[in-house]
Amino acid sequence: MALVALSLLFYVLLGLRLFRQFMATMKDLGAAGEKLGHLNPPEVQEAPGEAEGPRPGSAVFASPAVMRHDYEASKLARREERRRRRVQRKKDRGQPQALGDLDFT
Repeated sequence: MALVALSLLFYVLLGLRLFRQFMATMKDLGAAGEKLGHLNPPEVQEAPGEAEGPRPGSAVFASPAVMRHDYEASKLARREERRRRRVQRKKDRGQPQALGDLDFT
């Protein structure tokens, strides 16, 4: 019986110690959050005429539909830019153009 009582006392003391450590950790995290919350982010200097795009890290909070749309739009823009460079390169070299590369619209 004494062994059971001693082991229960041990578990209670261990639980108290764990709880105090947890509360100290939470207090430290709260202080760190307060300290970081008051810091202002550095001002980002953009080049004149540069289009303002989404801020880095904003994709985490965006909806999947918006991110899919942005991905598809940028993919199409990159494809069109490659096609435009290919047409210009062939024009500069005097090579015949592929019908798929010509923009008839």
